[in-house]
Amino acid sequence: MIAEVIVDIASNVDKVFDYIASSDTRVGDRVSVPFGNRWLDGYVLRLKEHSLVPENKLKRLGLTKDAYSVILPEFLVLNDKMKALFHLRNVDCIRLFVPSVLRSDRVHTLVCKVVSFSHFFDKKEALASLRANATKLRALIESIDPDEDYEVTALNKQFGQSAVNKLLTFEGVSLISQEKQRLPPTISKVDTAHTLTMAQQEIVDSILTSNEGVHLIWGVTGSGKTEVYMHIIEQEVKNGKTAIFLVPEISLTPQMFALFRARFKDNVAILHSGLSDGERYDEWKRIRLGEASIVVGARSAIFAPLQNVGVIILDEEHDSSYIAESNPRYSTHVVAKLRGEYNHCPVILGSATPSIDSFLQARHGQIVLHQLLNRVNQLPMPKIEIVNMCDEMLAGNRGLFSEKLKNELNNVVASDNQAILFLNRRGFSSYMICRECGYVPKCENCDVSLVYHKEDNQLKCHYCSSRYKAITQCPKCGSEYIRLGASGTQKVVEELRKLYPKLTILRLDVDTVKNKNDLNTLLDKFANTKPCVLVGTQMIAKGHDFPAVTLVGIIDADVGLHVSDFRATERTFQLITQVAGRAGRANLLGNVVLQTYTPNHYVYRFAIKYDYLGFFEKECNMREVTLFPPFAKIVRVLVVSTIEDEALSQTRSIYNTIKTFQTENDDEFLFCRAMAAPIKRIEQKFRYQIICRFKLDKEEEITNFIFDTVDRFNNPKVKTFVEINPSNMS
Repeated sequence: MIAEVIVDIASNVDKVFDYIASSDTRVGDRVSVPFGNRWLDGYVLRLKEHSLVPENKLKRLGLTKDAYSVILPEFLVLNDKMKALFHLRNVDCIRLFVPSVLRSDRVHTLVCKVVSFSHFFDKKEALASLRANATKLRALIESIDPDEDYEVTALNKQFGQSAVNKLLTFEGVSLISQEKQRLPPTISKVDTAHTLTMAQQEIVDSILTSNEGVHLIWGVTGSGKTEVYMHIIEQEVKNGKTAIFLVPEISLTPQMFALFRARFKDNVAILHSGLSDGERYDEWKRIRLGEASIVVGARSAIFAPLQNVGVIILDEEHDSSYIAESNPRYSTHVVAKLRGEYNHCPVILGSATPSIDSFLQARHGQIVLHQLLNRVNQLPMPKIEIVNMCDEMLAGNRGLFSEKLKNELNNVVASDNQAILFLNRRGFSSYMICRECGYVPKCENCDVSLVYHKEDNQLKCHYCSSRYKAITQCPKCGSEYIRLGASGTQKVVEELRKLYPKLTILRLDVDTVKNKNDLNTLLDKFANTKPCVLVGTQMIAKGHDFPAVTLVGIIDADVGLHVSDFRATERTFQLITQVAGRAGRANLLGNVVLQTYTPNHYVYRFAIKYDYLGFFEKECNMREVTLFPPFAKIVRVLVVSTIEDEALSQTRSIYNTIKTFQTENDDEFLFCRAMAAPIKRIEQKFRYQIICRFKLDKEEEITNFIFDTVDRFNNPKVKTFVEINPSNMS
């Protein structure tokens, strides 16, 4: 028997090699293979009877490294489809299917020593035999339950190693090795299962009877979408199936994981990049061995090794985080649909503000639309009041907070409630600039200005994480007149503390969540502190449910609106609606203060009324007229190299070939240009791009031509990526 094996090597090699298989070799096995003068890991993609390579030149497989196949048969089918759709290599897909901690062999099952008791152990007899001065051993024996096992390290810490060693000399006491599960941290949560409303029950029944296909649940914030998801999952698990539940932000996983654990106990596993290596290894293994039927996680959890999947759910489906922007690049929506087709199960997309693409598909009947347009508490949506910050400045208020927002904050403090202040900009200030000569400190590795972080008195690059000392004097002209740029979350907290020195003020952004416990601790503290204000970036905008939040303040709604991205208005509408939905989720009315310098922009007209349909019609009309996705297709070829000339040469070669093809299909192309990427250099790597926008008539033919062209120009000094309708063009 011949095994076709992909070898996991860190290079551009994407070739399948033939090896002589053992009689017990299975498709999907991770095996040790001789490769040159080394032994490397490989993955068996398929088995066959014969090879085109002469048998005397074939090498034999080494040991199978696991007791189970690490790649499911479903993933081998998925591998072929993802390669074609996303222009990936075999090894790229394998690295998505198998976690890095398993591939590297740097993490293994944790085994600990435990003290175990048999029926021969008599606790009373043991206590009676002790000398009067054996106080620690007596305390140890009195504390134990012979029906339980105890970790040696814990007993040593509490009672001392000497007492534990003496305990082991008693009859019926033994020291054994036991596998220990590394459990991810979670916040406490009580299961609060609710009886479904009629609208919720209709959606549950409709999806459960449909068996498969894609469903879009459009429900306002607080309308009970999560309870719908959980009822569907509960029924699928009762039917012997499994479920995948995805959220876009890691910051949402603690709350959702706690909610699911409260309802489904140990049948829930969690997968995301914030776990430690040991936790990720144990959770993945538990899923693969069928010890958990429900997986909660971020984008990468779509590759959870569950079998017999009964439902796949993407909550906050509009979020751009579901698009992988680094290699391997893929769309979670597409992968979910492929897994749904393989398992003949429904895929559910849920959002209060569905993406234009998804809602248009629902309009055209390509996916099934369900609606939840009222909150389950029957309270009205929070009132959004727009404050024109230009008027505030004319009135002499040059601070971050309008008079309206300060009055509302006073009410929150007086009524012992909570508030959320949203500003989608980290740090203290977005940049430093010399007032004399205009010098702006930039990162040495990236073509971006450095962000000032006052807490550390440092300038930081938000792309490569480099740090520099903050300037007090311009290094170019010597001037001491240094001005700060636009304010970030640190500045908001500082200004709040001046107004409310005794108030508990918390901040949630990437800078405050430095390890896996920080997020749980911060969210737990906010949930249990009143009055309290939480300041944060988009990490606080979606999914969180805090009953005492009665006020949301949007400090600068214009962030992200005036940028050269055709999705900018859509994302602004979504963020406003999502963050506004954090207020008034229990029995208290919610208010939202939205501060802007462009109050007449049409996005705010729709946002204050929560008029998604009106916004959808307006945005669709604009994109249809200008021929932007979803009414056209954008393909970006991104060329990256540490050598600028190599990147530029590769870009020219690919562009010239595509340009020739464009002239032959001029009616189909709307745009085709080569240029430096908006951020030309990141982490010492130069970046050039080719942007192609074309009509949908021949989209598959044009896309495949671009894929083939990129493959033709292979340069080991250059990495070339192809992105379909990229979510981030920078």
